[in-house]
Amino acid sequence: MSGLVGALGEAWSELRHHKLRVLLSLIGIAVSVGALTAVVALSEYQQQQMEEQSDQSGGRPATVSISVSRTDGAPMDWDAFDAHVAQVSERYSFDYLTRIVDPVPLQVQTPEQVRPVNARLVDPAYPVIHRTPLLEGRWFQEADAELLAPPVVISEALWDVYGRPDLGAGFALRTTGDTAGTYPVIGVTPRQYNGDEEKRITMMFDSYAARLDALPADVMVMYEVWVPEDGVAELGPVLAADLRAGLDDSTEVSVMRTDWASRPDAQSSMAVFELVTGGIAALVLLLGGLGLVNIQLVAMRQRIREIGVRRSFGATQGRIFTSVLLESVVATAVAGVVGIAIAVAVLKAPFVMDMFSAMQDIPPFPVRAAVTGLVAAVAIGALAGFIPALMAVRSNVIDALRF
Repeated sequence: MSGLVGALGEAWSELRHHKLRVLLSLIGIAVSVGALTAVVALSEYQQQQMEEQSDQSGGRPATVSISVSRTDGAPMDWDAFDAHVAQVSERYSFDYLTRIVDPVPLQVQTPEQVRPVNARLVDPAYPVIHRTPLLEGRWFQEADAELLAPPVVISEALWDVYGRPDLGAGFALRTTGDTAGTYPVIGVTPRQYNGDEEKRITMMFDSYAARLDALPADVMVMYEVWVPEDGVAELGPVLAADLRAGLDDSTEVSVMRTDWASRPDAQSSMAVFELVTGGIAALVLLLGGLGLVNIQLVAMRQRIREIGVRRSFGATQGRIFTSVLLESVVATAVAGVVGIAIAVAVLKAPFVMDMFSAMQDIPPFPVRAAVTGLVAAVAIGALAGFIPALMAVRSNVIDALRF
């Protein structure tokens, strides 16, 4: 242990003595390590963003979709099946279960005219399962179903039609037809992409059903439940059997996963993205390491006499090899720390974070990125120092003193 500490101290002294040469040679390493760290971190940020976007369409892992239909053409008794699903859900202690009907046509009174607008009927668990963001306001709560004026959430495009009024100032929609009434607006969902002009209303399922004697015969109700991913493979067949129990032969129940984690193509695309970005970063680091090797070889030829003097005073080949190797390792480790610090500062800058403003759960700076950068710096230092150290060991003492 004392020998290693002594070798490290000697390497640090040599670095301080040759600080100009070290500074010039390590600028490229610091930049390369910073680039590698930034690429790994950006890869994780991008993966998080892709996962959140996938969650919005298919649900979080693991989202199980339940659909039911009749094969004899008879109308579906949705109230009876809804009670059946509620019993099964209570038995399994599901925390997040939602009914979905999409689309449901409504007639909405806008400032200019009465216009048709599609609505989506959901339960309060829907925005949790689908990680649905809000531009303004809040999502539904269980108590909202008891309100005389049931609340709704509208899209940003529909909000623009009304001139973006303040939600806290009593802004409400008026509908006509079978569901005629006033619906306070409690939230606004943002546009999903540039140019998204879809005008949509999201309404609680129970609020819609309460205004009708019965759901229309052509309505298709889908159920989604969010369950732990580790046990979904065993849960699916058992859940399907329990849902089919007690139903007649003409009722067909389908249970399947809809989240992105159940699709191998989605996982492979994320792996390919990380592989490509990691390959680019490794290439950048390799180029920086080649530059360091060239500079170290040139510097070692200038230090041949110094090596000969040390050998003449009794320094062993192992001590010379370790000293020269650790010079490179210590130098690149310091450069790696500097590069990581620069990468952290750049990635936390507002203009970079604005690129991921759509993310709901912005992760902290990935520890894996910092560890990868530091390990890469030490590894490239060891590789860059090996050849000069080997050259120093193989030099003849007499020839070195004559150099």
